[in-house]
Amino acid sequence: MKTRTILIAGGVVALAGGGIAARSALADRGTEVRTEVVARRDLTSIVTASGTIDPKRRVDISADISGRVIELTVEEGEWVNRGDLLLRIDPTAYQAAVRRAEAAVAQAQARAAQARANLLQAQSAARRADQLSRSSEQLISAADAEQARTQAAVAQAELEAARFGVAQAQAGLSEAREALRKTTIVAPMSGRVTRLNIEEGETAIVGTMNNPGSLLLTVADLSVMEARVRVDETDVPDIQVGDSARVRIDAFPDRVFPGTVTRIANSSLRGATAGLAAGGGSEQQSVDFEVVVTLADPPEQLRPDLSATADIVTETRRNALSVPIIALTVRDPRGKKLDRRDTEEEQDPAASARNERERKRAEEEGVEGVFVVRGDSVAFVPVKVGIPGDRYFEVESGLRGGEIVVSGTYQAIRELESGSRIRAARDGEEKAGKGKG
Repeated sequence: MKTRTILIAGGVVALAGGGIAARSALADRGTEVRTEVVARRDLTSIVTASGTIDPKRRVDISADISGRVIELTVEEGEWVNRGDLLLRIDPTAYQAAVRRAEAAVAQAQARAAQARANLLQAQSAARRADQLSRSSEQLISAADAEQARTQAAVAQAELEAARFGVAQAQAGLSEAREALRKTTIVAPMSGRVTRLNIEEGETAIVGTMNNPGSLLLTVADLSVMEARVRVDETDVPDIQVGDSARVRIDAFPDRVFPGTVTRIANSSLRGATAGLAAGGGSEQQSVDFEVVVTLADPPEQLRPDLSATADIVTETRRNALSVPIIALTVRDPRGKKLDRRDTEEEQDPAASARNERERKRAEEEGVEGVFVVRGDSVAFVPVKVGIPGDRYFEVESGLRGGEIVVSGTYQAIRELESGSRIRAARDGEEKAGKGKG
């Protein structure tokens, strides 16, 4: 019994030792990688951005006066023509204001007529006094003649003031009539009522600078629909008016809507900003620009504010030499990793500072490239890339085509350097690795 136990224990030790030896043998064979041949492909560079669907023409209608809605003639979703009645606000108070303004105009005109009569009387008296003073100084004194002339001038000024009073009253009447006219709201354009926020009997409120008024309803022309998307500042220079786009709408998951870029905003949609940092500065999180994509043939079922994603085609390359995007990495000119550290770093602060300076210098000198397979090892080859496709980068220089490059895994590429030993992943191992991902 004791002998059997010893034999089993020895077997376990032998198996463990065999496993360690097997793993050591695999490690000696090099890093396991996936490879791909550099070839030519058709590439399309796409900028993807999210936003919402909106009609090209839309009018939000608010009240210019306050009052209770006494008549509402439309429903949400209804089609209206330009000039059609939408709603009425109670005009009682505004009709009274018009009558008061009309009375004020009549009163001002009467005052003007009285001032005109006073002026005629004062001018007549001034002429008689002037004639008498010229015929004989004993009939009227010079002071009385001067007083008559002064009264005529005063009457003239009073007439001018009365005329201004008439103009002021007439302006008040025009203002009162305009307010009365605003109690009737008509459609400013032909379109569909896409939003209705008021009911008959509710009160419409006029907005102020700090308090927006009530939005009564929205009329939109749904025949021309647009996708308004937010594009990152780094992608905006690549987009031009006229670029084609494919728009996906969440409400229509099985359809793709073709479109064209029709407008690119000149000013940004500022992202949220953080507060003052500890150093006294401000940190800006994002800067986006609005890009408008007009849909080629929008269906009638489209509604405003639907979520959408636009794939904007910025460039196309036919038969372009390309490498997988995952294959592209950055190394120093010798093909060494940029983030190397000496093992003494943890024990020696001076070494840590030295390595940090070397890392920053290496990053400044870093170049993009791929690892080309040469036998059982790899060599780092700098490349110049062009447009990005869905899975591949265009190669403008550095490769001729036909080379075998390392195309995965990401972790393997991250650890490789020029001269590193590799071994190609077998099909079964590669599928297993993909399944784990």
